[in-house]
Amino acid sequence: MSTIDLIVLGILRKDSLSAYDIQKQVEYRSISQWVKISTPSIYKKVLQLEEKGFIRSQMIREGKMPEKAVYSLTDAGEMEFERLMLIISDKPVNIFLDFNAVIVNLDSLPPDKRSFCLDNIEHQVTILRSHLEENIHQKDYISKIPQTAIAILQQQYILAQTIEAWITKMREQNSSVKKELPHSS
Repeated sequence: MSTIDLIVLGILRKDSLSAYDIQKQVEYRSISQWVKISTPSIYKKVLQLEEKGFIRSQMIREGKMPEKAVYSLTDAGEMEFERLMLIISDKPVNIFLDFNAVIVNLDSLPPDKRSFCLDNIEHQVTILRSHLEENIHQKDYISKIPQTAIAILQQQYILAQTIEAWITKMREQNSSVKKELPHSS
């Protein structure tokens, strides 16, 4: 059981697609920014879900293009989708941010390198926030974007703002600690 299963089943619940088209949906919807999911994992997952009987493939040829497998949900896949929705929604909420590995080790660096790491994180969060602002603005004008997708973007935007505020506070605390330290003569 994994969130990748749920993502793939959820996408196929709405439309029959090839593995390539599933991967394009993940990219278009920016799913990989908030769930760890890679292109190879999508292709691997599609094969696993078919093997388990949750999805089935049908070979389709469009024009002169080579045949491709198009996947759709089976009845068992519908049941598995609903089961995963209930199970995963009832799990404790964890927020894993890769840069937290840097944060827990900041005290082990000299102040200049500590500041450099905070600058790097702040830069990346600024890029993320800018991307989210643009994405939210673009999707505000597209009527077929579900409100749940907009809600996820807004959630990520609020998180980015909170991290920026935290970095500012951390810098202020570091600055006041430097002022309080006795200077050697």
